[in-house]
Amino acid sequence: MTQLSAAQYLKKILLAPVYEAAIETPLQPLNKLSARLNNNVLLKREDLQPVHSFKLRGAYNKLANLSQAQKQAGVIAASAGNHAQGVALSAKKMGLKATIVMPKTTPEIKISAVQAHGANVVLFGSSFDEASTHSKALSKEHNYTLIHPFDDPDVIAGQGTIANELLQQNSHIDKIFVPVGGGGLAAGIAVYIKQLMPNIKIIAVEPRSAACLKAALENKAPITLDKVGLFADGVAVKTIGTETFRLCQQYIDDVITVNSDEICAAVKDIFEDTRAIAEPAGALSLAGLKKYNAKNACENENHVAILSGANVNFHGLRYVSERCELGEQKESILGVTIPEKQGAFLDFCNKLDGRAITEFNYRINAKKEAHIFVGIRTPNGESELTPLIEKLTQSDHLVCDLSRDEMAKLHVRYMVGGIPQQAINERLYSFEFPEHPNALLTFLNTLGTQASISLFHYRNHGAAYGQVLAGFDLKEGQLSSFNQHLKALGYHYKDESNNPAYQFFLSHLDN
Repeated sequence: MTQLSAAQYLKKILLAPVYEAAIETPLQPLNKLSARLNNNVLLKREDLQPVHSFKLRGAYNKLANLSQAQKQAGVIAASAGNHAQGVALSAKKMGLKATIVMPKTTPEIKISAVQAHGANVVLFGSSFDEASTHSKALSKEHNYTLIHPFDDPDVIAGQGTIANELLQQNSHIDKIFVPVGGGGLAAGIAVYIKQLMPNIKIIAVEPRSAACLKAALENKAPITLDKVGLFADGVAVKTIGTETFRLCQQYIDDVITVNSDEICAAVKDIFEDTRAIAEPAGALSLAGLKKYNAKNACENENHVAILSGANVNFHGLRYVSERCELGEQKESILGVTIPEKQGAFLDFCNKLDGRAITEFNYRINAKKEAHIFVGIRTPNGESELTPLIEKLTQSDHLVCDLSRDEMAKLHVRYMVGGIPQQAINERLYSFEFPEHPNALLTFLNTLGTQASISLFHYRNHGAAYGQVLAGFDLKEGQLSSFNQHLKALGYHYKDESNNPAYQFFLSHLDN
């Protein structure tokens, strides 16, 4: 690959004909987040491109710079994501034949999106690496030009057009936060900005589970990671490009890594300010911006984050919703022991001094102590959580902070419970009640002292009504009076004791 000078890149970026396919995207202020961070936070809305990603810029510029013979032969790319759509639409605009190789595991929605742009989709292998290898073989067999997703000067220059727009939209930028996968976007922005306004700092942001640039900088050369996390699949790259690394090493000012919870929190921030739903990789740079601000005393500065894409898997939003407040450190997850006796849950809640419970998982067993999995709203983060844990510990509760325990958050929270080890006369009810600060305490004060709670599951999802599943160990003769308390509670409820899922998974065999 021919290495270009900074001046050559500058010229390439200025002459890139990307607007034949792409649009100039707005630089939108995030007013709510700006007020929180005491900085002017601006979001470059690349999610508004025709393919909902910046990838269109680099793909179109690469195809525009092909020779006539290359254009006639056609192009090929390996991708299951945004690069595939960028190449497909670019080829359609130019009337070129395009083949996209995708793993067989690619979701149908992504295949359909590429086919809608007129590209021929070839499904091959079960991983991106296998698809990539096959694309290279097809390239040689049919004389197709292989369009690399990032490690190509024309692709880098195409992505660099974002930097040109940024300086035209705001000439007082202090820092630009750029997501990094293979490095094409970061390289293009950095090489342009540093030629014209070297005082602007370029901060690269990577997922902690796929930090190939950080590893390469430490190694002083590109290095292949053993594995990468797939949550932010748009930047799940094992090895940074050779040319992109050369430019990033020379022009990037700093690299910051973030975890999945912090990315989820950034997705929420973007939604609350813009009502746009970013894909995890798209929100990556904003997550880095927030973390950088928390670590450094920045005030009254202009900070730009690149919203690089919005091709989100809809079902992945469930995960984002579960994790965003943990990423903001506004929610804490604890494992706590409480006495296995009537009223113990109510006593525990009273020790929280009015803090909202966001989740509670519990199942009775034969021991003297119960182990509960509980989520608690802690708006002030560590400064609030530490004294709370100390207070609970002083009250003879064993407390384990699980807020950073990935297995606990991903699996254990859904597996607490099972069949009780002792035979109990259990009745199971589902409840729906309005979400207000005292709703759960009202529930416990009304019902929790009438019978022993044997099962409890609650998770606050931010809806107008909360959903609770609760079991009660009702001694003989208690059912009639308990029903009176249910009516007095005033919440909608349903007897679930004959539910087949309950009978199969949670009910004692003797019930």
